[in-house]
Amino acid sequence: MLPARHRLTDRADFAATIRGRGARRHGSELLVVHARVADATQTDVRGDSSPRVGLVVSKAVGNAVTRTRVKRRLRAQAAPLSGSLPAGTDLVVRANPTAADATSDELGAALRHCLRHLLVGDGT
Repeated sequence: MLPARHRLTDRADFAATIRGRGARRHGSELLVVHARVADATQTDVRGDSSPRVGLVVSKAVGNAVTRTRVKRRLRAQAAPLSGSLPAGTDLVVRANPTAADATSDELGAALRHCLRHLLVGDGT
């Protein structure tokens, strides 16, 4: 499970991660991951520099049971990765409708793939 200090909960933080200065994104068939690494020049840098993860699973993914299952699987895949993220990193993981039929392993592989491109570089 994701500890409270590693959860992104405030709407303004979600918006800053998706649209704010320094925001990047990378997607796959299952997920779109938005990342924002805080630096000293940003005015909204928070005191606690723990990496935080937020999830967005819309009604397009499925009914409430399906959405909850996808969220639970994504949280389980994101929890071990949060320790390896750079300090001050905020992530928003948005599930695409195809995530409803994906296994935990498939979601984890998609998440790691997106993070590798976002945090290491495009590789191209």
